[in-house]
Amino acid sequence: MDVPQELAEWHERFFGAAGRAWIAALPDLAAAGLRRWNLSTDGPARFGAVALVLPVRLTDGTPAVLKLQPVNDETAGEPAALAAWHGHGAVPLLAYDPATGSMLLVRLDADRDLSAIPDDLEALRILSELMAGLHSVPPPPGIRHLGDIAAAMLDRVPRTLALVQGEDQRRLIGTCAAVLGDLVDEPGDRLLHWDLHFYNVLATLDDPGRWLAIDPKPLVGDPGFDLLAALHNRWDDVVATGDVPRAVRRRFDLMTEILGLDRRRAAGWTLARVLQNALWEADNGASWSTGIDRAIAEAVGPVIRGLNASS
Repeated sequence: MDVPQELAEWHERFFGAAGRAWIAALPDLAAAGLRRWNLSTDGPARFGAVALVLPVRLTDGTPAVLKLQPVNDETAGEPAALAAWHGHGAVPLLAYDPATGSMLLVRLDADRDLSAIPDDLEALRILSELMAGLHSVPPPPGIRHLGDIAAAMLDRVPRTLALVQGEDQRRLIGTCAAVLGDLVDEPGDRLLHWDLHFYNVLATLDDPGRWLAIDPKPLVGDPGFDLLAALHNRWDDVVATGDVPRAVRRRFDLMTEILGLDRRRAAGWTLARVLQNALWEADNGASWSTGIDRAIAEAVGPVIRGLNASS
């Protein structure tokens, strides 16, 4: 098997020596998964920043995918979360190998994600309804807790502020950290996807109008922490409205209404998610999404203070 060069580069960037070792072992890992579940390959591999996904068929001809990824803090809870959701709103898990992290999943239509829907608010409505269903399922044991992550984020803030040169980024980090400080003692208890955006929602093979979530990075926490990835969707459409804050709040209001969330609390946890991104960027010297995140923070921040409370 030829390992995609871009996938190897992502692992080098994110994981260093551990990433290089996993990439080197990937062909053998794939072969072992095919043998373990007696699978036949059925098309070219797909990949993201971390995982490799092989289209396969079961012995009876049923289409499926073999998902291969390293086991770490972000990925370790995925099989348990998928099993808990049991196909209700998320891709069904068929089998799992704890030793390697390999998963056998129902195959979805990888060529049809939510970005295929022309109306971005209709796509966001579908995503939000899926998210509401995912949040309704009790979390299984062993999933990371947002409270622990939030406390660790606050511990990192002073060191990060000492390293950051840009005044805008310093201000963003400080503002978001202050908001998180008021929320950290009530981190919530819902099962979160953490990375639910249009490209992580695929249609089923038998029904192009039925949608399921993929690639969760599950957490137990407040639903407001789950909104930011979706607010990023089709950012060019937001800019094209000519009123970015109003367009962001329109999306934010749609999501909080469908999810039944308190708007102020949801805005606060959205800023906490912005803080997580900003800390990552500062620690890695990256320019990832701070500009968009800053615009979202400026749009939803007034909701916390009861200002601009409507879209």
